[in-house]
Amino acid sequence: MNNIIKKLEKKIIISCQASEGEPFHDVNCLMAMVKAVINGGASGLRLAGERDIREAKKLCEVPIIGITKPEPLPENWKEIVYITPTLEDAKKISKAGADIIAIDGTSRLRPKENLAELIYKIQMELNTPVMVDISTLEEGLMCKLLGADIISTTLSGYTQQTFDKNNEEPDFELLEKLVEIVECPVILEGRVWTPEHVKKAFNLGAYAVVIGSAVTRPHLITERFIKAIQ
Repeated sequence: MNNIIKKLEKKIIISCQASEGEPFHDVNCLMAMVKAVINGGASGLRLAGERDIREAKKLCEVPIIGITKPEPLPENWKEIVYITPTLEDAKKISKAGADIIAIDGTSRLRPKENLAELIYKIQMELNTPVMVDISTLEEGLMCKLLGADIISTTLSGYTQQTFDKNNEEPDFELLEKLVEIVECPVILEGRVWTPEHVKKAFNLGAYAVVIGSAVTRPHLITERFIKAIQ
């Protein structure tokens, strides 16, 4: 197994991302966040865009999972492929220093290369492992057959097909089924809010866990507390 992937086994990965218009979108703020989560023990980062990957590479030595995504997200985001959709996008973040490239692994219509072609070219031309963000068991199985190095539950609940799922909890059912069936690392990502979620994920066989908003989105954390008292 790739040594970079091996470094993430049974570890916590923090997704440090901020959308345009959010205070933490400023590069200095985001890099302060990166340093903070590394100091707290994060063993990997998930970052969006060349700027943040390049700057984080100067600050730390943990594996970086890189993506691209449009800013702002289009209104029909549930229906389209927007996470690292093309080889051109993958090349940009590879050049910036991404150790692993995450792409949309759903069955939705793609803008350019088909999924098999994109996975193969990232691995062969860029010599970089591919993590696929999927939303269903069928997509996970398909991606494994196409040679993906890592499968992640990232998009469960965030596609038109799965949007009616419980959007308060991680998709533990999908995680458990993937771990049973596919023979590659399976990562839990999406709606991980508590240490209990992390413990359950590892008990179910997760290779690693990605935590995002629960650590790095103060406005969303605050909103959860406000809603709890209303």
